[in-house]
Amino acid sequence: MFNQVIASGVVTAAEEAESAMGTALLIGGGIMAVFLLLLLITVSFANRGLGHEPHAEVQDPHRQHPNNHGGAHH
Repeated sequence: MFNQVIASGVVTAAEEAESAMGTALLIGGGIMAVFLLLLLITVSFANRGLGHEPHAEVQDPHRQHPNNHGGAHH
């Protein structure tokens, strides 16, 4: 009788561990899929900055300079 109780407890523990393992794999697989999607997006936009030669910034005469307008030296 006592052996049957122990055996059923072992079987129940094994089933719970198997269920927990499946849940862990599902969550881990979902997280990995999200990271792979983010990696794909990053690689897709990696060459975006190589489309043209860099050029100097055009001087805007209407742009306010921070030292003349609201700087720390008032």
